[in-house]
Formats: sequence, structure tokens, C-alpha cells
Amino acid sequence: MGDPKFSKKTYSTPRHPWEKERIDAEKEILIRYGLKNKRELWKGMAMLDSMRTQARQLQAKIRTNDPASMKQLNALTTRLERYNISKNTGSLDDILSLNLDNVLERRLQTIVYRKSLAKTINQARQLITHGHIAMNGRRVTIPGILVEQAEEDSIQYYENSVLTDELHPLRRAMVEGGNSEKSEEEEKPSEEQENAPEEETQTDETANEEEVK
Repeated sequence: MGDPKFSKKTYSTPRHPWEKERIDAEKEILIRYGLKNKRELWKGMAMLDSMRTQARQLQAKIRTNDPASMKQLNALTTRLERYNISKNTGSLDDILSLNLDNVLERRLQTIVYRKSLAKTINQARQLITHGHIAMNGRRVTIPGILVEQAEEDSIQYYENSVLTDELHPLRRAMVEGGNSEKSEEEEKPSEEQENAPEEETQTDETANEEEVK
């Protein structure tokens, strides 16, 4: 049975750890959703596999007219509708067609970014872990928690957070829009700007020499 104090691993690692195509695909997902490591990705995949496995088992039971299968199907579809993982869960085919994006889009970190409470997906994670985000009036510090559809509208800044002030620099930056990081072309000074300080310095030195004379 094991010690109940220690939780079991809720995900499985890839069978072949050095597949380039899979590694590149996982890296793209990590960047898009601001995941901390591959563990968070694998947990989402394990959750998706669990839903698909239940759907496949229910398909076989429904064909044999199992009376308990309809109750299990209703419980599964109700859960998916509650978390808004799939809007059309009327059939098992809809559940089997779910992908990883349907699960990761329901993470608190993603929803905070989609609601424009953060400027970037990585900043959304930072705001959550630092205690600036609340759900149903209670502070939440877990970026990977799945958000129910009924609780989505209650996500906002925590009442004691400095971000409740609309004049906070972060709030003003999000209202103005655009990335705060300048592009390389904007940051790189032109040749005229580079030469201007030198010319001014030379002019000042010439003026000082004339005053001395």
C-alpha cells in the first residue's frame, strides 16, 4: 500500500527520452503556456489520457448495454462541462477528439493571461506565485490549478495586492499595450546619435582652450 503521507506520481515519462520531434514539440508547448518544466506538461498529458481511457472503456460498455455505463458517461461529461474543457461533450467522439490544448487552456496561469491581468504568460505565473491573484476572493498561489467555468469570472487581483491600484506601473503598462521590451533596432543608436556626443565634447574642449588663451 505504501505510506499515505507520500503521494504517488501522477504522470508517466516518455518511453524514448531522446526523440527530437517530440522534444521540439514539447519545447514549443512549454514556451506557449509558460510551463516551468516537462513535469507540468506530462501531468496535463496524463489527465488527457485518463479522460480518453474512460471514454474508450465507456464505448465498449455502452455497446453491451451496461446499465452503469450511462451514469459513468454523465459523470464524465458533467466534469468536462464544469471545467469547460470541452463545450460539446454530448458524445464520446467529442471526448476522444480532445487535445492537450483543451486541458492547458484551463490552467489558472493561462486564464490570468487571457483575461489581460498579466502582460505575458510568464508574468502571469509570477503574479500567481507571489500572491497577487485571487479566485472567489481567496488568494491562489498554484499556477497549474484547473479553473471551473463558474469561477472564471471571479479571477482578479487580490484585494491586498499593490496591483489593485490602477496607477501601478504594471497596470499602466498593460493599458498602454505593447511589449515593454524594445526591439533591437530601436535600442541600437544611429550613427548620428553615436557621433553627436563626440562632436559636443570636441566643441567644449575647443571653447575651454580659447578661454585659457
